[in-house]
Amino acid sequence: MLLWLALLALIAIGFRRFLVGYPAPPVGVTALAAREYETARAAAEVIYPKGGPIDASGDTAHVAMHSDRFVGAQTRSNRILMALLFIAVEHATLVFPARGPRGWRRFSSLSPDQQLAYLQGWQQSELAPRRLVFMSLRAILTMGYFADAEVLGALGLRPREILSPVLEVDLLWPAVGQHPETIRFTRADVTGPGTSTPLGPSGSVHRDYR
Repeated sequence: MLLWLALLALIAIGFRRFLVGYPAPPVGVTALAAREYETARAAAEVIYPKGGPIDASGDTAHVAMHSDRFVGAQTRSNRILMALLFIAVEHATLVFPARGPRGWRRFSSLSPDQQLAYLQGWQQSELAPRRLVFMSLRAILTMGYFADAEVLGALGLRPREILSPVLEVDLLWPAVGQHPETIRFTRADVTGPGTSTPLGPSGSVHRDYR
């Protein structure tokens, strides 16, 4: 009887640790569970803190939201691997506790200082699998961070608006792989040859990055 009670208690504790207490993710999150989204958000915020070399933080750059879109675009097998990656980062504190009080708590519940030291432990570990997990996590988050308009603006890398001219030939040929019925231009749309002047650093920024 006592063994069954102990087993039920362990199941309840595990359920609470793995599934309970996570805030609901923002509207639009479709691929990541609430627990996975919170792990990505916390890790992005500690890897890219506000006031770092680039002022934008992981939160303001919406890195976790980008991670959701990235995971959603993967194959089923890759999504499973990424889910396991987030689980490993979130709950390996049971095996590799963070420094300081209650370092065994799940990663997203640790203090920022503990989170930073914990991730540094993964990065500098003598165990190759731990280093691989960290590099994989950082790769996912880095793609999201450097896709943000504010971050690209701080680096002077926001893409420029390229206005393609409409030529006579555009009235005759559809886009590659499309049917002639898809030609959307008429003679009234013809603008003639464009300019060959380079856009340069002062060119108009693409509308999606303004």
